[in-house]
Amino acid sequence: MSNTYSNLKTATLDQVRLAIRSGQYRSHTAGLGQGYLQSNLAIMPQEYALDFMRFCQRNPKPCPVTGVSDTGNPMMFTMGRDIDIRTDVPAYNVYRSGRLDHDCTDISDIWSDDLVVFALGCSFTFEHALMRAGFSMWHIDHDLTVPMFRSNIDTVPAGPFRGKMVVSMRAIPTERVPEAIEISGQFPLAHGAPVHWGDPADIGVHAIDRPDWGDAVPVPPGHTPVFWACGVTPQVAIEAAQLPICITHKPGHMLITDIPENAQSPILCRGDNQS
Repeated sequence: MSNTYSNLKTATLDQVRLAIRSGQYRSHTAGLGQGYLQSNLAIMPQEYALDFMRFCQRNPKPCPVTGVSDTGNPMMFTMGRDIDIRTDVPAYNVYRSGRLDHDCTDISDIWSDDLVVFALGCSFTFEHALMRAGFSMWHIDHDLTVPMFRSNIDTVPAGPFRGKMVVSMRAIPTERVPEAIEISGQFPLAHGAPVHWGDPADIGVHAIDRPDWGDAVPVPPGHTPVFWACGVTPQVAIEAAQLPICITHKPGHMLITDIPENAQSPILCRGDNQS
């Protein structure tokens, strides 16, 4: 099977994960692994983990925690039976002292025994439900990454972690906005209902055609821009915290878990290897 995006959209979860782990697929995961929860990542030294957990607890919309690793263990056994966090994400961002140092597709060479992994729910999960209800996701249809913006919405700080909320945007037919709100609200582990819809300027987004991350998408006549809290928010907080090292997913390049997308509890799958 060719590991192109179009083929992987209909592939099994095992096939998608193998393509990512082997390095044959390194692009975004929107539309992949349908039926399963996708997660953002934040990986940091243990000494900062408690403050980061507090940050997530105080900001559950952008930072819904779906899993936390044991210190030094790259196997995310609460997220699936065989998930190696060092290889099972298509692309990673590596921050040093709060600045993006580089991106890569494998972090085995920088993994260390003091690192803790946080998995945070992702809006790609509720997109599957929206598409089943007949909503078109323009970025998925055109093999692009959803647009993401820095907003003027403050997060609640914890320790060194603070900053503005990042939001993702999808253009929704105006008459169906209430339906999109209701559907996405059923997925609290994937940011839930949107935080804003209507005039982007109200939340500090003044150039909707120039996202801070991802790709620009059109807002056709008769459509309303709808904004959801986004799991890139921790990357802004990490920049402010200036940790000596922190690893995240590259925006749009998520961890696909074994947890059903409609799960109400974030820990449903426990693998055989829990060491």
